[in-house]
Amino acid sequence: MPSSISNSEPAKAGPPIGDSHGDPSGGLHSEITRQRTIPDQPWPRIALAVAIAVVIGVAAWEVTCRSWGYRPGLDDTNDLWVEARRTVKPDSTVIIGSSRALFGLDLNALEAGLGTRPVQLALVGSCPYPVLRHLADDATFHGTVICDIVPGLLVVPYMAPPYKNAEKAVKRLHTQSWSQWAGLHLSIPLELTFACLQQEDLNLAALLRHVPLPDRPKAQIGPALPPHFSTIDRDRRTWMRPEVLTDQTLCDRVKYGWPPLFTPPPKPSWIPEGPFGEFMGKLFNERFVDMAKAVSDLRTRGGKVVFVRMPSSGELRQLEERLTPRAAVWDRLLKDTGSPGIWFEDHPELTGFECPEWSHLSAADSVEFTKRLAPFLKQALAAR
Repeated sequence: MPSSISNSEPAKAGPPIGDSHGDPSGGLHSEITRQRTIPDQPWPRIALAVAIAVVIGVAAWEVTCRSWGYRPGLDDTNDLWVEARRTVKPDSTVIIGSSRALFGLDLNALEAGLGTRPVQLALVGSCPYPVLRHLADDATFHGTVICDIVPGLLVVPYMAPPYKNAEKAVKRLHTQSWSQWAGLHLSIPLELTFACLQQEDLNLAALLRHVPLPDRPKAQIGPALPPHFSTIDRDRRTWMRPEVLTDQTLCDRVKYGWPPLFTPPPKPSWIPEGPFGEFMGKLFNERFVDMAKAVSDLRTRGGKVVFVRMPSSGELRQLEERLTPRAAVWDRLLKDTGSPGIWFEDHPELTGFECPEWSHLSAADSVEFTKRLAPFLKQALAAR
């Protein structure tokens, strides 16, 4: 009796299961080959037409990107960070922190002032703790750490993007595949040739962020990131693009993008005020405990740590002091870690530098600032 859930039609004859020529597919391969005959087309001309179309498309996109002000340059990827990290020796001097250290600490000027060339491991928009902890966990490292402190980035929760940014870079060091390593070295000559390969602003995900989407009850749109405005080299020396100084529109786009990014997001409406405040206060206190433990571990091996507060200006400087007062973050950090610190406003030689877009030094000012900072670094390190 045929089943109600099975096909009761008699099976149709198919290709033979075997043949006399020993074909293990039973003639099926030959049958498929006969059914998939490649059509007779002018394939060389088609391939040439496709190649020409690709070249025209890439050229058009390259011209468009250059008309927007983009120029060829390296992308500051986690793989580039890993390449720098692998140059760290046991007694190296290392810079960690945020983009203010990337823009504001000139490696050539530091080398001249300290007698050794630092390795630049600062990361854009990141909390310094994951990298400091990573260095503290490296039993071979007993060098010097120059740690840039942006108070608001130091105390972000572990689930916040600035913390995750640093975590991802450290993780990449341990998980980088051969293909990712090769991709970095293959991409470098292309990135130095084509402006359209700039990944910070010009990949699909970045371009989609420009699509205007309204906030919805359960999907709040975060503040926009500033446009790309820097140049970086293989040593991860970073400079502010000169257009920021001459193009007021670009400068304002960067400048007025900082306050929303530095302002903490509102408390989720479904979490009561009391428990939320206790939870955030607990995370805040734990960060200082963790920083003190990392510094202590480094110091046990003979390592040294000095904290630096880089310049900021304008409304952003006022916002930072309001949200993260010096006494609550900087003073407590130095006390809990027992480390020396250099706050730019404490020294007349380090004041007077205006950040064009409120958060970073210009290329020229970074060299002069670093020259003036070097003696204070030597003094702080000699005291330890």
